[in-house]
Amino acid sequence: MASFERNSLAGQTALVTGASSGIGQATAIELARAGANVVVNFRSSDEGADETVRAIAALGQKAIAVQADVSREADILALFDEAERQLGPIDIVVSNAGLQKDAAIGEMTLDDWNAVISVNLTGGFLIGREAIRRFRAKGLRPEISPALGKLIFDSSVHQLIPWAFHANYAASKGGLKLLMETLAQEVAAEKIRINAVAPGAIATAINAEERESGEDDMLKLIPYGRIGEPADVGRVVAFLASDAADYITGQTIFVDGGMTLQPAFKGNG
Repeated sequence: MASFERNSLAGQTALVTGASSGIGQATAIELARAGANVVVNFRSSDEGADETVRAIAALGQKAIAVQADVSREADILALFDEAERQLGPIDIVVSNAGLQKDAAIGEMTLDDWNAVISVNLTGGFLIGREAIRRFRAKGLRPEISPALGKLIFDSSVHQLIPWAFHANYAASKGGLKLLMETLAQEVAAEKIRINAVAPGAIATAINAEERESGEDDMLKLIPYGRIGEPADVGRVVAFLASDAADYITGQTIFVDGGMTLQPAFKGNG
């Protein structure tokens, strides 16, 4: 076996969708900290993407920002083409881009449903399918990694925990779980590893208002006693992308401070 550092991503290129803020931004930075060059995808916030690129450059790694809407097939193809044109073959893909449009079921519109499913689930399919195609075209580079490619999905604790008033989001993450597991089963023999992270309550812009008005209530759901930071998730992604995780595929790692332990049932429930 090659004598590479198992935790190092040196010599590898990663692509992270939705990397202009939050978990995606932190993930891109943590992958760079481990030695990868990074393609920073964004949909609308070029300013945030540029911030991510600068943070990666400060770590001594190469980074480019590429605009693409993950729910559009043509955008995905163009994203991978531009990534490979500028930074070469892609070794690691993180499908992170996500969307919430919350409503009670009686008020949820079809547009609300379709918007979330198209980004969170169809986007995961499009990114995952193209990642697998590009890994196959790249070929195995055993001097870099024993894996042909590493694909990591950003799911949620709500692939497991039902979430009233968020039916579209919960359905998208439940679907993403089985998409990940099915793809992992399909391509494992090709040395393509596919896993997921499932964050719990993480301090990002998407829940800023909820944290401001109800942080104490949120903390009641978290046995570990704190709200997570985006880097908590990013570090787990970097581990899954590394060869320290080479025997792990088809798994979801919950990064949730114990939220999935159902703390309401502590004691008599």
